[in-house]
This record gives sequence, structure tokens and C-alpha cells, in this order.
Amino acid sequence: MSAVLNLDAIRACELHHTPYDWFMGKGALNDDSVPALRSSFPDIKATGFHPLEQMKVEGKFAELIQEIQSPEFTAAVSDTLGVNLRPYPQLITIRKVSAAHEGRIHCDSESKIATCLIYMNDTWDSPEGRFRVLRSEHDFKDYVAEASPETGAIVAFKRADHSWHGHTPFVGERRVVQIAWVRSQADIDRKKKRHGLSSFFKGLLGKRDKVDAY
Repeated sequence: MSAVLNLDAIRACELHHTPYDWFMGKGALNDDSVPALRSSFPDIKATGFHPLEQMKVEGKFAELIQEIQSPEFTAAVSDTLGVNLRPYPQLITIRKVSAAHEGRIHCDSESKIATCLIYMNDTWDSPEGRFRVLRSEHDFKDYVAEASPETGAIVAFKRADHSWHGHTPFVGERRVVQIAWVRSQADIDRKKKRHGLSSFFKGLLGKRDKVDAY
């Protein structure tokens, strides 16, 4: 069974430190896996991000999730981003459809150590809906880098008090898998129990955000 993720492509990404620590690149998914990934992507009807536990994953997409949950993937992101994510639990959420209110500029809460996004859209002709690394919370035009959410595109960043990011409004299909490394499983469990799943995600993602960013 051939690998779905191209870890060499992830390790080849260049790390940037302005305005915070981040990297982005292409080719994170091996080309021969793309057709099967496309056909096995979860059939999510609602907009926004949805937790992995709320859906059934099958086929090549299930293989992708297995590889994302592997120590090798965490090691590749850790080494490229320059932060050791190995001790931290993962939170995986998936989006298929984006709504106009999603992607607003925000900075993640302190519960998160780092976030990685893997995009899965065949082409991307729209100027909207592109992830931006921002210098501030005020203006989408004040950005240092932009990622088109095409298949195999990857973005990762370390959470900081000034790690502002988001994307301009887009309505329609915008497939992405989001992987967040969170400070503790106990924190995740406590938030789930106290506030319920919806409140948990809102609190985790932080300032100016809902479950449906990126």
C-alpha cells in the first residue's frame, strides 16, 4: 500500500518567522492517491468544520487519516515548524463546504500549540477563500503570504498572541483537513464535558472565530 502523504514535501517546506512561525507548500499528497481521496472524501452537507468523530471515514480518505495520526506525520511537521508537537494530542476536523461568514481574521486561543491545514480542491480559480498569513487583525490586505487551497497544498503555523490568519469570504465547496495539536487531552475532555461539543470548539479556536475558520 503506497503512502497517501508525501512527508518529504512537508520536510522540504521553508520555515518563515515573520510575523510568526509558519510554513506553506505544495505536494503534501502523493499524486496517485488523489483520485481515490476525491471520491472517498466525507459527504458533509453542512458548512464549517466538523470533528472526525462525527463522521464515517472510508477508503483512501481513511488511510489519509491514519497517516495524519501517525508519529511520522507529527515528526515531519514538528521538524519543519521547529516546535516539538510529539507530546501533544491531535484534534482533527474536516470541512467540505464554506459559507460567506467563515474565515474571519482571528488568532487561536492558548489551548492550541500549532495548526496544520491540508487542502483537497482540484483547482482554485477564485481570488477569494485563500489562506493568508496576516500582520494584524485589521486588514486582509496586510498579509505576508497566501496559499491557494488546491489539492496537496499545506499550511502550518505555531500559535502566538499575534498569529493572525484567515481567508476572505468564499461560498461553495472548499475541502480541507485541519489538524491541531492541543496542550492536553484533559483540557479537550474537560471542555467537551462542560460546554458540549459546539461550545468546546468555539472556545478552543479562540478570538474572533467559530468552528469554521481557515
